[in-house]
Amino acid sequence: MRGRANELRAAAVLVAISVWPGMALAASTVTGTVTFDGKPPALRPLAMDAEPVCAKKHSGPVPNEMLVLGNGNTMGNIMVYVSKGLPSGKTYAPPKTPVVIDQTGCQYKPHVMGIMVGQTYKILNSDGILHNIHTLPKVNPQFNKGMPGTVKEAETVFQKPEDVFHVKCDVHPWMSAYVGVFTHPFFSVTSTDGKFTISGLDPGTYEITAWHERLGTQTASVTVGANDTKTQNFKFALPAAK
Repeated sequence: MRGRANELRAAAVLVAISVWPGMALAASTVTGTVTFDGKPPALRPLAMDAEPVCAKKHSGPVPNEMLVLGNGNTMGNIMVYVSKGLPSGKTYAPPKTPVVIDQTGCQYKPHVMGIMVGQTYKILNSDGILHNIHTLPKVNPQFNKGMPGTVKEAETVFQKPEDVFHVKCDVHPWMSAYVGVFTHPFFSVTSTDGKFTISGLDPGTYEITAWHERLGTQTASVTVGANDTKTQNFKFALPAAK
């Protein structure tokens, strides 16, 4: 009798899971690759000549991070995220681990990043020289802090969701980064291989947005079933000449 009761209990759990997708079926994935279509523009290296201390941190010209390409014109620094379609009323707790941006080589690393509302944003100064981190959101309050060489860390928190915004250094004008603030964890930033993966999704239809700092955004509608994986690629190109 006890074995039969356990079987019935297990069957009831399976039925509950089937009618409540959020309970255990948040296991679907959207993956893809972002590429650049056409001949890439020749970008000037970052001009660090005005700050010899920064220039000396590099053995040669420093590539511009505005357009980062890999083999086959795959694109790095693309923010890909779910922009519509998440289950209504479902909430996601922010990670306790911080998102870290470092000022190293007189550059912000990483160049593009996502963070959740309420998650700690930790700023490091590995260069040991004067820097200034100045976030330029439109919804959240700006964070503007000078960091002399002796100040190695600073922290802030963004309390509201916001589209990707610019981060600059008022000391070194070539320093640039971008941050998007989300109420959910379904975002990914591509490396030079252009690949992204967004996992842990409930079954459903989602709007997926790919963002680039100069080439704008692209969107696609993707439907995933339970424990499903769908591929959605994106392709960016320079605007047509007028």
